Amino acid sequence: MQSRELVNRTIARKNTGTHAFWVGHPTDDAKEIYYQAVGIKEEEATEQEIQNDIASKTKHYTTKSGKPEIDFNLKIGSDMTWISPELDLGAWRHPEGKPMWDCFTDEHKSLNTGCIFAECEDVEEIERFPWPNPDYLDFTKCLEDTKYAYDKGLAVFGGMWCPFFHVMCDFFGMENYFIKMYTDPEVIHAATRKIVDFYLVTNGRYLDAAAPYLSAAFFGNDLGSQLSLLISPEIFDEFILPYMQEIIDQIKGKGLKVAMHSCGSIDMIIPRLLDAGVDILHPLQAKAVGMDAENLAKKYGGKVTFLGGVDTQQLLPFGTPEQVKEEVRRLKDLFKGDFIVSPSHEALLPNVPFENVMAMSEAAKE
Repeated sequence: MQSRELVNRTIARKNTGTHAFWVGHPTDDAKEIYYQAVGIKEEEATEQEIQNDIASKTKHYTTKSGKPEIDFNLKIGSDMTWISPELDLGAWRHPEGKPMWDCFTDEHKSLNTGCIFAECEDVEEIERFPWPNPDYLDFTKCLEDTKYAYDKGLAVFGGMWCPFFHVMCDFFGMENYFIKMYTDPEVIHAATRKIVDFYLVTNGRYLDAAAPYLSAAFFGNDLGSQLSLLISPEIFDEFILPYMQEIIDQIKGKGLKVAMHSCGSIDMIIPRLLDAGVDILHPLQAKAVGMDAENLAKKYGGKVTFLGGVDTQQLLPFGTPEQVKEEVRRLKDLFKGDFIVSPSHEALLPNVPFENVMAMSEAAKE
């Protein structure tokens, strides 16, 4: 069975044979090791990519994407790939070299410092801000890569990542963001509206062009810690879910399945996500509270396609290939046909041996 067909049958919950596998989107340091193992040469960064990387004022762990990553997926038996304009570091073309989200001052040192809306209490300040122009986003290379992966037989998950929750953390500082949900809710809604509107325009444009080549649209916001949600379910319902629903409805309107990413312990809001229209849940952070396979399979089996679950905190970096295979077999048995084998976080670090990557791939196809 061709890779794309296998993934599509799994998403449709009609898979009764071998399981699909996705390696994820390893960090650049990990890619250097893995690419060398399979004989793939990385492309040189363009001037635009270097400029955007510097302008962002944040450290990118996974900037290398495109055809080398697609070829890597093909070589190791990975059945799908993830392609997003936000993974294409050269896609943003601001005429003055500014980043897409110009949210930091020169004092930016942590999640809660150097954020330009840290003291904002006035909606007018939000309105005056020079929000990004969707016209500065060039989809050319991203669409070329999407078609290339499709022509090679891979399933493609794509679209803008739409991480409005994280962008809000960058603009306000994480602690300030959470506090202002209570003290200045109108400011939080005003800023969220600006960010989500940008994503609705840009994602709509990309999906209009790419939909024929996609198996699902993929977006993400990390809402959980190792122990619980970062915010209460009630606050999630007010400040996150309505905007997330708009993104999901747009994707559904393009005739696509919805894949959603959230790290951490999000068990208590999974029913809300399924009601909102999420078809595929990623990455199943295995060691987070409530995210173990037994619990997820018991509560949500038959209601969603599971993508991920192979522990990246202990098993993949420190286990043996045979231990990895045994865990994949266990997960396959628990999740049945509603499961795509993949790491419990897509950004594999260089401490995950290539042998363990291949063990996942091999065990998926047993």
